[in-house]
Amino acid sequence: MRVLGIETSCDETAAAVVDGERRILADEVLSQQDDHRPFGGIVPEVAARAHLEHIDGLIERAVEKAGITFADLDAVAATAGPGLIGGVLVGAMTAKALSAVLKKPFIAVNHLEGHALTARLIGNLDFPYLLLLVSGGHCQLLVVEGVGRYRRLGTTIDDALGEAFDKTAIMLGLGYPGGPAVETWAAKGEPKRFPLPRPLKGRPGCDFSFSGLKTKVRQTVEALPQDENGKLTDNDIADICAAFQAAVEDVLANRTANAIAAFRARHLGPAALVVAGGVAANAAIRKRLAALASEQGFRFIAPPPRLCTDNGAMIAWAGIERLRAGLTDGLDFAARPRWPLDPDAPAAAGAGVKA
Repeated sequence: MRVLGIETSCDETAAAVVDGERRILADEVLSQQDDHRPFGGIVPEVAARAHLEHIDGLIERAVEKAGITFADLDAVAATAGPGLIGGVLVGAMTAKALSAVLKKPFIAVNHLEGHALTARLIGNLDFPYLLLLVSGGHCQLLVVEGVGRYRRLGTTIDDALGEAFDKTAIMLGLGYPGGPAVETWAAKGEPKRFPLPRPLKGRPGCDFSFSGLKTKVRQTVEALPQDENGKLTDNDIADICAAFQAAVEDVLANRTANAIAAFRARHLGPAALVVAGGVAANAAIRKRLAALASEQGFRFIAPPPRLCTDNGAMIAWAGIERLRAGLTDGLDFAARPRWPLDPDAPAAAGAGVKA
């Protein structure tokens, strides 16, 4: 079984071929970071145009590197949401065209399900398992009960963690993307110099909040002396990054510990904690969550960093999982900017919720 996966939900154009034996036969990713860096963030129209310009070439290269022909594919899968709708449409429509021409099944993949199932691509993992999904647009704790079956335990009530990293980097003049820059500077800083809040830490439930943390970072930056160019000293930047990352680690550990307790209350036997999404590439966060999992008797799984950020391999693998389950889609499937994994979950109380 071989499936082509296409990912265009944000600022990476990606195509990959994966087979049923969990082998990634080809994995092509084209980053748009240089296109968006001058704007300090992602510009949806710029992203969509870049996807349109590069998607055909990436698909051809992926199939060639996989050592197969298009006729050898068993299905074509593409992210059909959630994401920036212009980009999502580029990938979904390309996949539909290939499906129609090749007479192969089309599989509309939820981008979040791609992240959720990546742990099963890298090794044997049975359902159910606990998932912490952390990225630029999403921050959720879910029980992964099966393909297409998710139960949300908590979500952000305001901002996603990846966004908080990016905004912190911008306030410190570190540019875009912010996550890797903040992580690098944090390793050189003193986390206790600046007291930052731990929103919702110690409260019941599994929801997250990062808006107040961002506000305190801004207030801390504005209170410090700056040079004639409006820049802080390197020590100040490193210490703020270290304090920010320490606060994030404490919040994630606390909310995930509550989710572990909720998971244990309903599921007996061996259990696993999976962390996925772009923020899961952060080594310090992985280390903290691995320690928590070990303390709680959970197996800890984090995909390699290249499979944490957006990629076509996770979409191809989700396509394989759905194909095996008999879940294919018609060419009239409508791409969507929002697509919750757990549509029955109650709305979180807070502004700016990313369902």
